Formats: sequence, C-alpha cells, structure tokens
Amino acid sequence: MIADRFAFLSKEMNFPGMEFKIKEANGQLIIFDSLRKKYLVLTPEEWVRQHMIAFLVQFKNYPKTLFSLEKGLQYNKLLKRSDILVLNRNGNPFLLIECKAPDIVLSSKTLEQVCVYNKSIQAPHLGITNGLNHLFFSFDEQSSNYLQIPDVPKFM
Repeated sequence: MIADRFAFLSKEMNFPGMEFKIKEANGQLIIFDSLRKKYLVLTPEEWVRQHMIAFLVQFKNYPKTLFSLEKGLQYNKLLKRSDILVLNRNGNPFLLIECKAPDIVLSSKTLEQVCVYNKSIQAPHLGITNGLNHLFFSFDEQSSNYLQIPDVPKFM
C-alpha cells in the first residue's frame, strides 16, 4: 500500500514549515526538485534532502545556483555520490551535507561517510542530517580537525 510505504511523510521534521509539490505517478509519489527543475521519486532520503535544500535557500539565504546535488566522486576506485554540495561564490566547495532517512540514527559512521567523501571534495564545512537531527562541522586550522559548530555555517 502506498500509505505504508510513505509513513515517513507523517514524521515531524526538524525544519520550519515548508511546502513541496508532491504528486502520484505510476503508483509512486514524486516530489518536485526546484533546483534540478524536475520531479524525483520520493524516498525517505529524498524527503530529507528536499527539506535541507529548501531550508538553506529560504531561511539561510544560500544561493540556488551554487548547489550541486548527488555529485559523483571516486574514492578507492569506488564511485560514490554526495548528497548536497554547496559551492562558494568562487566555485569552490563550501559545505558538504550527507542526508539520511529519518529512521536512520546519525552516528560516527555517518560522519565518517561524509568525511570520506570530503577527502576528494575538500569542503571547509560538513553536515549530516536525518531531518530530525542536524550536525554541522567546520575545519579548524589550528587543530587540523573538524569541530562541531552550533548551526549551519553562514554563507558568505
């Protein structure tokens, strides 16, 4: 049943109220991605990704034109895809975010995943989210480590 497969839609996300274009097509729910200008299959992870994108654009003033979604990268001969990469105004990586489904607990393994992706991307800020919890980190030059920060990094 469609209702059972989309129970994640009834979970209260930890974002301000936002509206999305969702419709049914061929027995699936699809959501309009305002950045890619097309409908995508609505999975739990896509639900979180669309919330995070809308939050960054609508509430944190991140420019839509500087997002790169599901960017392919290679790590140890494996092809991977990052969820959200935001570039700075010079076109360099600024913020890399890994999105998980709401029922996935954020853990050190989740953070490790985004750090592995960042070895080739080299963003100074990282984030992980499951839509309920959001953790952000910034590179600290003194310690050469990523340190947790209280909120989304301010876009400059």
